[in-house]
Amino acid sequence: MLIAQLSDPHVCAEGTLYQGLVDSNAMFVAAIRHLNSLPTVPDVIILTGDVTEHGTPEEYALSRQMLSAIKQPLITIPGNHDQREEFRRAFADMPYIPEAGPLHFSVSDVGPVRIIGLDVTVPGTHYGTIDERAIERLEAFLADDPHRPTMIMKHQPPFESGIPYLDQYRCFEQQRLADQLSKFDNIECIVCGHVHRYMMRRFSKTVVCTAPSTTTSIALRLSSDAQPASFIEPPAVLLHNWSPTTGMVTHLSPIGTFAGPFNFF
Repeated sequence: MLIAQLSDPHVCAEGTLYQGLVDSNAMFVAAIRHLNSLPTVPDVIILTGDVTEHGTPEEYALSRQMLSAIKQPLITIPGNHDQREEFRRAFADMPYIPEAGPLHFSVSDVGPVRIIGLDVTVPGTHYGTIDERAIERLEAFLADDPHRPTMIMKHQPPFESGIPYLDQYRCFEQQRLADQLSKFDNIECIVCGHVHRYMMRRFSKTVVCTAPSTTTSIALRLSSDAQPASFIEPPAVLLHNWSPTTGMVTHLSPIGTFAGPFNFF
């Protein structure tokens, strides 16, 4: 099963640049074209939040127009730049979207890997949190089929990255999540967005990784006094490839035109 992950496109109103500088819309279209040109067709596409920059109906309508080029099943969760109720209305045709409350869900009909979504956003803030309701829903989802290979998707990552201006906006109460996951051996990975960089670390009895944004990259500055900044680095998507023999293997797939192929490896 091949799962392609897009993240943080920050779709803006038509004719508007992201942060007044970057054409995030064109970059998102390029990312979708990249997925559609892959030699191996993904079974499902996941989008880990910050679909839009301001969460307006216009931005969601434009994002849905762009996403219509994707023919595979799409699974998405909101990020801190999204507005939960506008997000719910925009994706109301998706059968997994709940009618009320946080957008927690479990999708079991897209392949052998079950995909659980946790809406950890806190309205009006940039950080996330694992509250008791999220844990209750996660426990119920996992108990429904406790041995099935499972991916968990959420927006903010539940760890400190070492980039100080990112860590104040991480997902808090991570120990609550770690304790819950420690009861299970079937969690293949946790996938997140938010930080506009690829990162990976161990977490509880699994691993967690973050996807790059399809637009700008947040600066990799690891000193305690680092000042926040962003760069236009080559954007990328993640490809999570699962089989019963290998488990989950994650690949980073850069978006762009590059020299090659060459007849060596």
